[in-house]
Amino acid sequence: MNKKILYLAIPNIISNLSVPLLGVVDTALVGHLDQIYYLGALAVGSMIFNFIFWGFGFLRMGTTGLTAQEYGARDRSKMILILARVQLIAFGIGLLLVLFKTPIILFSLWIIESSSEVAEYTRVYYDIRIYTAPAMLALYGLQGWFLGMQNAKYPMIITIAHNLLNIILNVFFIQVLDMHVDGVAWGTLISTYLALGLGVYLFFRRYKRYVSHYLPTELINTIALKQYFSVNRDIFIRTICLIFTFSFFTAMSAKQGDLVLAANTILLQLWMVASYGIDGFAYAAESLIGKFKGSKDKEKLKQAVTYNLGWGMALGLFGTLIYWVFSDPILSIFTNNQEVIELAKVVLIWTIMAPIVSSFCYILDGVFIGATETVPMRNTMLVATFAIFLPAYYFGTMIFAIHGLWLAMVLFMVARGVALGFYLPRTILKLSYISDQKT
Repeated sequence: MNKKILYLAIPNIISNLSVPLLGVVDTALVGHLDQIYYLGALAVGSMIFNFIFWGFGFLRMGTTGLTAQEYGARDRSKMILILARVQLIAFGIGLLLVLFKTPIILFSLWIIESSSEVAEYTRVYYDIRIYTAPAMLALYGLQGWFLGMQNAKYPMIITIAHNLLNIILNVFFIQVLDMHVDGVAWGTLISTYLALGLGVYLFFRRYKRYVSHYLPTELINTIALKQYFSVNRDIFIRTICLIFTFSFFTAMSAKQGDLVLAANTILLQLWMVASYGIDGFAYAAESLIGKFKGSKDKEKLKQAVTYNLGWGMALGLFGTLIYWVFSDPILSIFTNNQEVIELAKVVLIWTIMAPIVSSFCYILDGVFIGATETVPMRNTMLVATFAIFLPAYYFGTMIFAIHGLWLAMVLFMVARGVALGFYLPRTILKLSYISDQKT
């Protein structure tokens, strides 16, 4: 089981870490420009797109679990139909986002209280990057399908190529052409469409024979679509809560001024680095739990849960130790502004805690997604967001000032893990027993 987990997790960890690496490079590039509001604009602009794209993260997550189950059941026709449906949905949503780009940005800037300079350059960034929407959502679906097919290598290749291209283009636009946040946006736009082209090429390279199993008359299958949207409705609600939490965090940081926003943006990048690394094992859990549910293998399903939790928490502990020992040089990578660095150090302890504290909920997310047991995910996220995070923020900031915001974030992660742990024996492990009885 460890070999299977590492076979899937290592490519996922490598590819996942290239995602926050892009954020690190972008933050470092913009953080060293002459005006601090560029960094604020990047933070707000990224938050808007996180809200947009993470909201449709179900195109990847729901696709992985459903595909993995059909892979376990060895039904090629249903495997290829899942891919066709998700691509149709992804392009449709992407085109709608482009069509409604103006009201989206106007509403976003109305919600977020930032300085006029930050708002101005956020708009510059947004007006370019919004055109990535169709390609970005299509990539979500394609990569989710590859993971469901127990293929972590192709998503790794696509993600690394995407982010390396993005980094190279961003460095070129900012360092050579003397651009600012517009350079970051153009780099993202160009690299996203090139990555989608690579993904399509890889699909036909290995899975071309699956196309012969495609049944066009089954594309609009009422039962299959109902199942797909039922699973993804819960994932969507769960993801919206997650996005709301991070967006609220950024908005409250912006409300406290550009200096607080800049410091918290850097520390939040470190949270992202840790989460993407641990998510390598969460993605492995998605693939394996879905496969063993589809093949009705009780014992291997239990092993996949236990072993992935162990690996994820070990990596979380390692991340905490790295942040503790190397905090000063890590902060200096992001900015040379001493005011920002000193403020970041004031609340650094919360970022040091983040990897180990969050690891449990990250892995359990993967377990529940793979089993397509999405109702508990939805319910626990609603509780963690509205019963834990928001009250903790309002009471915490009154007592602990800037520490209160970070305290709320840590309690949010703990609540998610504890609640999903409560559901685990009542859903996933019970599910494995029922499946075993059917064999």
